[in-house]
Amino acid sequence: MAAHQCSLLLGLLILVSSLAWTEPVEAASFNRSSFPAGFIFGTASASYQYEGAAKEGGRGPSIWDTFSHKYPERITDGSNGDVANDFYHHYKEDVHTMKELGLDAFRFSISWSRVLPRGKLSGGVNKEGISFYNNLINELLSKGLQPYVTIFHWDLPQALEDKYGGFLSPHIIDDFRDFAELCFKEFGDRVKYWITLNEPWTYSNGGYDQGTLAPGRCSKWVNGACTAGNSAIEPYLVGHHLLLSHAAAVKVYKDKYQASQKGKIGITLVSHWMVPYSDQKVDKKAAIRALDFMFGWFMNPLTYGDYPYSMRTLVGPRLPKFTPKQSILVKGSFDFLGLNYYTANYAANVPVANTVNVSYATDSLANLTTQRNGIPIGPTTGSSWLSVYPSGIRSLLLYVKRKYNNPLIYITENGISEVNNNTLTLKEALKDPQRIDYYYRHLLFLRLAIKDGVNVKGYFAWSLLDNYEWNSGYTVRFGIVFVDYDNDLKRYPKHSAIWFKKFLL
Repeated sequence: MAAHQCSLLLGLLILVSSLAWTEPVEAASFNRSSFPAGFIFGTASASYQYEGAAKEGGRGPSIWDTFSHKYPERITDGSNGDVANDFYHHYKEDVHTMKELGLDAFRFSISWSRVLPRGKLSGGVNKEGISFYNNLINELLSKGLQPYVTIFHWDLPQALEDKYGGFLSPHIIDDFRDFAELCFKEFGDRVKYWITLNEPWTYSNGGYDQGTLAPGRCSKWVNGACTAGNSAIEPYLVGHHLLLSHAAAVKVYKDKYQASQKGKIGITLVSHWMVPYSDQKVDKKAAIRALDFMFGWFMNPLTYGDYPYSMRTLVGPRLPKFTPKQSILVKGSFDFLGLNYYTANYAANVPVANTVNVSYATDSLANLTTQRNGIPIGPTTGSSWLSVYPSGIRSLLLYVKRKYNNPLIYITENGISEVNNNTLTLKEALKDPQRIDYYYRHLLFLRLAIKDGVNVKGYFAWSLLDNYEWNSGYTVRFGIVFVDYDNDLKRYPKHSAIWFKKFLL
């Protein structure tokens, strides 16, 4: 296809996605019953993005409280999660909304510093924090919603960051295991689905290579805002300790709780799909390396007990090694894989390694872009990193099936942002045709993947509510429910929420 034809086609795609969503003919018969019996539909959330009540109920500070308050200039709008959606006080209303929409489940995370304000068991358990999560779990179950609980979604207690550098230190492994065990003890009689970690890649990359997420460490030449860090070493060290922490928590669950509580435990990883920049062999190999460095970094040890060969070769001695005992602990340490998919990137080969300014980002010898010849890989959204590429979810799932022994999978996040435009009327703000189209097309490709034999048992949209979007603050909205930040945080279903309700009937 000629370049001008590609450009015209892309323009039409963007134009179509900007118009009011028109239901395709086949969409009328595409609904919950198009998926296998027992398939779970839910929405996902995270404690720091939702809860607010930052200084209420005995909660201690997390690294995100520190990062957003100490460096407001590193958040797009200078905001923080002190109030967020105030889910802490609104959870009953929000659970009611989930029930009204016909959802089956809700994925939420536990704020480590809300239950252990000083990060460690020896620092004391906060009973008010335990009560909040007990109340939330009970509310969900009373409305017929299954809780899927993430133990760690990036909001590390600041006390542990101060004490020994958080996930830079092996000390974190025991403290994370203790925190996880506290959760199993307190909530495991009712929680049947546990996720140890959310997106260890994002935590390692954003927090220690790019310096854009808490704790905001990186090499100065990568990001001038970083006051400390080493982008060539720290991301790998943190990733290593995340994997060992995960494995330690899983071992405790399997040894002491699983038989009586009869739950399942897994981990959530994220990956973009990687599209070769050209048909050349070197770019095809670059796409595979890019997958290794984003997804395989964690999935390879979890499946095979070691890092991908490409990482071991290219990173060399900077990549930590598993002892034989650690390798056995990590290998197979999940009952299911949570998979977050949002977008795709082009991957182009980098022929010569950078030996001066070394970092995780350059180690893969793959240059990742969202455009080729000035044309985006898909329609653009409210987030610069997120272009719409629905077929990527099927491609990624087939890749996981083929390379990683067809694990049991839940899609634990999938969603799209729009810019938070304060000039729109409420009526205008509730129209989100691009989001409806995004969900519709991703669910179509998900169904195809299931027909191809991928073992997917559930799908969680990100997100139920608009929320605090990390270093983007409140400048983008991911929710199917609009949160009015200028008017008492009132909630209003967007058109996408109404679409989901119809889909789930």
